[in-house]
Parts: sequence; structure tokens; C-alpha cells
Amino acid sequence: MLLLNIEYIPGKKIEALGVVKGSVVQCKHFGKDFMAGMKTLVGGEIESYTQMLIEARQLATKRMVDEAQALEADAVINVRFASSSLMQGAAEVTAYGTAVRILGDG
Repeated sequence: MLLLNIEYIPGKKIEALGVVKGSVVQCKHFGKDFMAGMKTLVGGEIESYTQMLIEARQLATKRMVDEAQALEADAVINVRFASSSLMQGAAEVTAYGTAVRILGDG
């Protein structure tokens, strides 16, 4: 599945099939959350949260791609990500874009 964050596929004619999205709410284990809180005292990257967001983006992207495949899309264009904090230690990540079918050279 081709994923692009531009509004077209260079050199191709496309047919828009609709908006597709994937979303996940991810949280960290209490022990890791406690250690992350301790990290705020000394500064630096909170690696457990970085890893949590990487995993959440990957899962949200997979869910978006699954939805596009159900529409028999060849690609998702104008891909975007959004995230928000829902509560201490939990974040929602959403991936969304437009599923398209490639019709041929443009």
C-alpha cells in the first residue's frame, strides 16, 4: 500500500474512494510511568513514552491501511497523524487520509 502525505500521486490518474482512518489509545505500564515521572526531575528524553507513541502510530497506520484495503484502494494520499493526551500516561493517536485507486498514467 502506497502512503503519501501529498494530495496526488505524481504521474498517475486516481479515483478517490473516501476517507480512511485508524485510531488507537495506548498507555504505559504503571512501573514505567513512575520511572518516566522520575525522569522529569533530571530532564532528557522519556524513552518509554517515545516507544509508546511509535507503537501507537504503527498500529493506527495499520488500521488505516486495513480500512483502505477493504475499499480495494491502491494508495492512501494526504496522510496525516493527530495525537492527544487522554489521561496521565495514555495517548490517542489517529492516522487518516484519502483512499484512492490508481487508474493509470496521467
